[in-house]
Amino acid sequence: MSQTIKLKRGFDINLVGKAEKKVAPFDHPETFAFKPTDFHGISRPKLLVAEGDNVKAGTPLMFDKMMDRVLFTAPVSGEVVEIKRGEKRKLLEIKILADKKVEFEQFDKHSTSDIANLSKEDITDQLLKSGLWPAIIQRPFGVIANPDDTPKSIFVSAFDTHPLSPDVAFQLEGQDQYFQAGLDVLRKFTSGNLHLNTSADQEVAQVFAHAKNVQVNKVSGPHPAGNVGVQIHHLDPINKGDIIWTVSPVHVAQMGKLFLEGIYDTSKLVAITGSEVSSPEYVKTYAGSSVSKLIGGRVEGDNLRYISGNVLTGEGVGPEGYLGYYHNQISVIPEGDYEETLGWILPSAKKLSFHRAFGLLSFLSAKKERVLDTNTHGEQRSFVQTGSFEQVLPMDVLPTYLFKAILAEDYDNMEALGIYELVEEDVALCEFIDVSKNDIQKILREGLELIQNS
Repeated sequence: MSQTIKLKRGFDINLVGKAEKKVAPFDHPETFAFKPTDFHGISRPKLLVAEGDNVKAGTPLMFDKMMDRVLFTAPVSGEVVEIKRGEKRKLLEIKILADKKVEFEQFDKHSTSDIANLSKEDITDQLLKSGLWPAIIQRPFGVIANPDDTPKSIFVSAFDTHPLSPDVAFQLEGQDQYFQAGLDVLRKFTSGNLHLNTSADQEVAQVFAHAKNVQVNKVSGPHPAGNVGVQIHHLDPINKGDIIWTVSPVHVAQMGKLFLEGIYDTSKLVAITGSEVSSPEYVKTYAGSSVSKLIGGRVEGDNLRYISGNVLTGEGVGPEGYLGYYHNQISVIPEGDYEETLGWILPSAKKLSFHRAFGLLSFLSAKKERVLDTNTHGEQRSFVQTGSFEQVLPMDVLPTYLFKAILAEDYDNMEALGIYELVEEDVALCEFIDVSKNDIQKILREGLELIQNS
């Protein structure tokens, strides 16, 4: 039965530079990159290609020896021109010089009615071979799902409330058939509910309103209402031993296309956003696209932060970086590498402050779109208890005590205080408002890895 969730706790960050709903002309980038660092839990990657090899979209590039059935495949066709490694030969990037026209590996094609008759094993096999399996994320831990597990339910969040987030319905315009086929594929993996969660604050788009064989729920409230972790907490909470899978709507549509057309097509609409972008809009490209090509001549200024993803949870990649596997957005904002004398004590209506202390007048225009930079307005200091984290995390957990339990490596309290329900994006607002300037997301990941490896 469909449910409606009304959230009051949270905090919306309104920034200048939201993408206009139009698709701009875009030339095919010369290079793309597959980045193993996009995936949590990969510990022993094994390369299947070498520099100079030619690949197609869907050709295996590598696998992880700890879960060797899961293949990671090329997003486009072309020549492998560089395999970039870091310290201790850590694999960072596999760069591909792309063909002018993408060629695809061919997989089995099925009609809509055929999908209903496919076995779970057949569907699993095709997702594994194509390279689309890594799109399925397991909760707890936020790692790639194990194909041998059976989740108690599967969640798809059909809206995003992060700052400057792309419009999911716009990204899926005209892909109703693929999206429904993708849902039919996911339906095979659980006897529980397949949840499709939409925003109660907006009109439900046709692609979601007509979805079949799912439980459509409505969620309202400020960010992080669009986070799938918050939705899981209120609809089907995770206890020790439970497994839930999550998939983004864009990847659901790609799964549908894989089965209907037999190709691994990573093309998607990417939102180019941020206050330093002269014309925020969408471009159609493939996963792993070059950021410099995506940005083109759209930016103003030279001391900028280029982020793959959103400003709260994205990765700073620089102008020469590449779009992440799970990202559908590029954000460009000013760097904040400056010192500000008595900046915290001077009244200002320009600064955004959740506490109403940093910018004493900011609360008078809380909904105003702002230009914010990366300055943290202070250095790291003692971890103090303010009670603020609970105001932006609409979940029945005690975040301050949890973070301290992680720092103390207290396994029992980590579990008791709700670590199984969280991944980085769920605590990003805690990091944003933290007066102690701690790397909250990094602390949480360290805790998750401690629990997972124990």
